[in-house]
Amino acid sequence: MNLMEIKNLTKLYGKFKALDDVNLEIPRGRIIGLLGKNGAGKSTLMRSMLGLLNFEGNIRYKNLQITHSNYRVFENIAFIPDVSGLDDRLTVKQTIDFVSAVNPAWLNTTAYNLLEKSNLPLKQKVGKLSKGMKTKLYLLVTLSLDVDFLILDEPTIGLDIAFRKEFFNTILGEFFDESKTILISTHQVEEVESILQDIIFIHEGKIILYEDIETLKDKYNQITVPVEQRNELLSNNPRLVTYSLGNISAIVDSEVKIEGATYKRPQLSDLFLAELGGKNE
Repeated sequence: MNLMEIKNLTKLYGKFKALDDVNLEIPRGRIIGLLGKNGAGKSTLMRSMLGLLNFEGNIRYKNLQITHSNYRVFENIAFIPDVSGLDDRLTVKQTIDFVSAVNPAWLNTTAYNLLEKSNLPLKQKVGKLSKGMKTKLYLLVTLSLDVDFLILDEPTIGLDIAFRKEFFNTILGEFFDESKTILISTHQVEEVESILQDIIFIHEGKIILYEDIETLKDKYNQITVPVEQRNELLSNNPRLVTYSLGNISAIVDSEVKIEGATYKRPQLSDLFLAELGGKNE
């Protein structure tokens, strides 16, 4: 069953087409990555899904038609952006109290459990918190809402590696199950690749790929041969060709076999560049 269906979604900024006839079906119970270059349309897509922008096309979340400023969507969808909307004037406790008071879907037990693990200083004003602590507070108030779709737009920018690891561990431990869905946009795809189930590639406002990650990786190998076998490798329609220390490597179809070659499964970042046609032979 799909949580969200997007049909013919187009977003213009003047003459610039940020999204170009996007069609997607977002299922229940999946962790989905959204990968694209800067300016590819990732944030515009997410903000359209949340009704934060005007757009052309149709977006439906279960039985709710999403339109600009229809904030009913936030009854079932939580959003963690790269810049939090916390009020710097409030203390940590005041922030939690405020969010719990205005949200009928507040889960007090979840909030208490997260607070116990967080080391957040309750009397400290938000404006005095570090970037990591602000993100931790934003995560706490978001995950304490009873929603079934979590959208993350570059949520760990500016955090050190320990905080980033804790961030995703918390989401997996406190939010995700087979009834819920997470959509993650991040440039640090190597950090979340192991938890993703599906991947969306977006380029110049168009969806160029949407596939189960294991199925996608089964289609290709990253193959390496001595540079003397360059012509043999290049005869197999390779993509993303690179050279290093007397060897040549490339992404090729999984059925390609070359004697003496070494093989490994490609990374998502390499598959993304290969899908864009990136070659440098």
